[in-house]
Order: sequence, then structure tokens, then C-alpha cells
Amino acid sequence: MIQILLSASPACRARYEAPLRRALDAAGLRHVLFSECDDPASVDYIVFAPGGPVTDFSPFRRAKAVLSLWAGVERIVSNPTLTQPLIRMVNPGMTEGMVEWVTGHVLRHHLGTDAHVCRKTPEWNPIIPPLARERRVSVLGLGILGSACARALAALNFDVAGWSRSAKTIARVRCLHGDAGLTEALERADILVLLLPLTSETENLLNARRLALLPRGAVIVNPGRGPLIDDDALLAALDRGHLGHATLDVFRREPLPGDHPFWHHPRVTVTPHVASDSRPEHAARAIAENIRRGERGKPFRDLVDRTAGY
Repeated sequence: MIQILLSASPACRARYEAPLRRALDAAGLRHVLFSECDDPASVDYIVFAPGGPVTDFSPFRRAKAVLSLWAGVERIVSNPTLTQPLIRMVNPGMTEGMVEWVTGHVLRHHLGTDAHVCRKTPEWNPIIPPLARERRVSVLGLGILGSACARALAALNFDVAGWSRSAKTIARVRCLHGDAGLTEALERADILVLLLPLTSETENLLNARRLALLPRGAVIVNPGRGPLIDDDALLAALDRGHLGHATLDVFRREPLPGDHPFWHHPRVTVTPHVASDSRPEHAARAIAENIRRGERGKPFRDLVDRTAGY
């Protein structure tokens, strides 16, 4: 009988407990799933989200893996007590959701939809946008989510470049890497999509100097991580008209405080971290598959590289 601890906040447990049981049953895994643990040494797997009871992993000596319910692992990866394999959340539903959100907002800015949707007075102003092949989009971060979004945007005929820490190859996408590649990605971006993980190297990556590399009027779309951008530098670039707009789904503090300038800035769109949340049924199937692999002695999927931080 596999002993599985679901360590998450009460609200998160309420969303995931039933789907996890169904997915584990469907995978043929005889299990006990519980949210409170009197005997850490008996636990085989920990399903984890921040806000749960587990902060010290050292008593869980038998645990074969810690399986995150979140794609981002920055709040757990540096925990010094975590010696078990750490697996981040990757599932098709999360990827599809991110592709839908990113393509929707890129198309919104490309087509100038806000000018019509937000119109307050009668005004017939037929501004024709360029074709997608004439609009340059850069995607920073070419992991699973970033690569999927870059391919989808290229399929819509946008002129797409992508940047990553190491060299990648993606059909119809100009793949860049390194410092020179980052500069090129920024300088060409009419629309910039941020899908990088949050690490010590990527925090405040978009500072005042790099924001100034973007073409005048460029748009930023950030469904990745809030701290990728220096908030004050972003507001200054928007205020002076260098940037046209910023659509932000992630923030340094969430929920975003009601008095934050982003809420009221005319060139900022705030969405409440909805770009690609884990859908419980999809996430549960990914968790069950990795536990099935662990029980059969197969390598885990989506294992976190501790040195890279993601």
C-alpha cells in the first residue's frame, strides 16, 4: 500500500483530494492518501504545494519524491532539508491553458482590440493593423510552456524569436541564447512574452537598462513570474511613453494589493494569475503517472535540476 501525503493549504486540498484519488485508482495504484502525518518515516511520496504543514523534509526518510502541484518551484527548491527528488508540475492542460492565454493577449495587442472594446465615445477610427508576419514577437524562456507558445505564435504567422539560457532549435522560431541573444531578442520585440523561471539570475532581468532596449511602443506580456520585471523601472518606462502597454498576470505579492499602481495605470492590464493554473484533473493524472513510474523503478518525468533552480 503506497503511503501518499498531500501537504497543501486547506483550500488546495479541497480542490485536489478527490481528483488525486480518482487518478491514483485509474493508474491501478493501491494507496492511502492523507493530509496529516503522525509517522513521516512511513511516507512514500509527498504531493506538495506551499501553505501546507510540511516545511522540514528531513523526517521523510523513505519518501521517493516530492511532487509539486505548481510549475514554479522557487519557494521550495532551495529548502536545505529537501534531499528527495523534486518534480515540478507539467501537464497538457497547463500547457494548453498557457498557449491560449498568451496567444489571446498577443492577438489583442497586435489587433489593437482595446481601442474598440474600451471606447467611451462614438469614434470611427479605422486603423488597420499590420499582418502577423509583420509583427515581431520575442518569447523569453523556451521551456515546455515557452516553446509551446512560440510554436503557436509562429503557426499564426508572427515573426517569432525565442531566447533561452542554452541553445534550442524550434521550427519557424529564431532561437537565441546568451547575452548577445538576449539583447537581440529585446531589440526586435514589438511584443515581448515572459515565460522564464524565477532564479537568482532572472530576478529583475527586465531592469531599466534592458527595458530601454525594447522598441518604442513595445508591449510586454508577462504570465511567467512577477519578479522577472523591476516594477519601478516598468512604471517609469510606461510613464514616459517608451513602452506602449504591459499585460501582467503575475506579481511580487499576490493577490496584488489594491493600492498598487498597476491597478490604476492606463497602460497596464492586470489579470489575477489565471494564465495557466493547474486544472486538478490534469494535474492529478500527471502526479499519478510519476508515482506509477516510481513504483516501477522508472525515471521520474519533469525532475527539477537543483543547480539550475527549475
